[in-house]
Amino acid sequence: MADSLRIALAGLGTVGVGVINLLAENGGVIAGRAGRPITITAVSARDRQKDRGVDLSAYGWEDDMTALAARDDVDVVVELVGGSDGPALALARSALSCGKGLVTANKAMVAHHGMELAKAAAANDAPLRFEAAVAGGIPVIKGLSEGAAANKIEQVQGILNGTCNYILSQMESTGADFGDVLKEAQALGYAEADPTFDIEGVDAAHKLAILAAIAFGTKLDFDAVDSTGISAIRSADISQADALGYVIRLIGLADCSSDDSGNRLFQKVAPCLVPKDHPLARVDGPTNAVVADGNFSGRLLFEGAGAGDGPTASAVVADLIDIARGMTPPPFSLPVEQLAQSTPADPDGRISSVYMRFLVADRPGVMAELTAAMRDAGVSIESLIQHGRHDENSGEEPVIVAMVTHEGPESAVTRALDLLAGSPALAEEPLVMRLLG
Repeated sequence: MADSLRIALAGLGTVGVGVINLLAENGGVIAGRAGRPITITAVSARDRQKDRGVDLSAYGWEDDMTALAARDDVDVVVELVGGSDGPALALARSALSCGKGLVTANKAMVAHHGMELAKAAAANDAPLRFEAAVAGGIPVIKGLSEGAAANKIEQVQGILNGTCNYILSQMESTGADFGDVLKEAQALGYAEADPTFDIEGVDAAHKLAILAAIAFGTKLDFDAVDSTGISAIRSADISQADALGYVIRLIGLADCSSDDSGNRLFQKVAPCLVPKDHPLARVDGPTNAVVADGNFSGRLLFEGAGAGDGPTASAVVADLIDIARGMTPPPFSLPVEQLAQSTPADPDGRISSVYMRFLVADRPGVMAELTAAMRDAGVSIESLIQHGRHDENSGEEPVIVAMVTHEGPESAVTRALDLLAGSPALAEEPLVMRLLG
């Protein structure tokens, strides 16, 4: 059998420890499939004395993680520290500049610096792999870049954040409001103490930008992702969606079109109403799923655990097996110099049906004001429901008005909301969600 692929691990949190345990438990199977053993020679973490439940005595230790890249006994650096910049990025740059392979689960770093790292990998003939950065243990990057390589991918849709999906599916099953379910998710470990990146759509936007670059052969453009989170969703929205035959999910959606001026890349993360017969509607709990439409393969569905030590470690080691086999295709499917430049697509030019929810004063004339704005903007209303009050406080507390539009240009919805902006009838900003499909 060939010499071992020697790796260094930076970061010994749950995923790093998961990689150690996976290599220990499945080492024989991994060596057989990789054609040679994969062995850990050095590690680095913030606290050398911390008890992590694994024996680290056989590995070299570096207090400065960037020193891992300079070691003669390391072929590949595995970065599991996290963060778009700082020590993680310094290590990634050092590893690639030294000609060492880099495997990372760091979606923020790849989303922000992926083009730079891909160029460095190409210049130094070093493999760069990041399967674990998107959808945990689901092999969606390999599926798109290799399994669907013969196809033109027409669209990518996905549930890319398990925290949001858990919250929305729990609101659906229990009728509880957002704040209560978020506290429950934090208690169970599905949400961070500061959940902002998850619930405001940033984490999903990182992943969508990476998938879009791979699917459409365009340069990665995270800054162009339009992201909206789920914190404004109420239990009443969940109930209304159910009555209409939909569920609400945070969806990452990307497609790419071409015109005389070049490639137009649409990338959006936002809560959507998903038809109950759509494959993404059946995805609940802290699960991720991606749907890709290929022009010859048809619809492809990738689904599984989007996070956790086992699934993420599995994706990391799968990348290591590919490197051990000598399978090192370009990180974004095409050589970095062949990735196309794109321009963000104008979202107002899209055609869709939308759900709009207004919290309004319960008094005469409000409904006429809403419908007049829709009429003047050219928005056709398919259905409209007012949840009125029938008690002594009627007229004092705001009430919910929900409407669904017929399919039409999203620019018309934007115009209608502009007409209503600043209206004293509105108690808060309206919530707008597109109907998927």
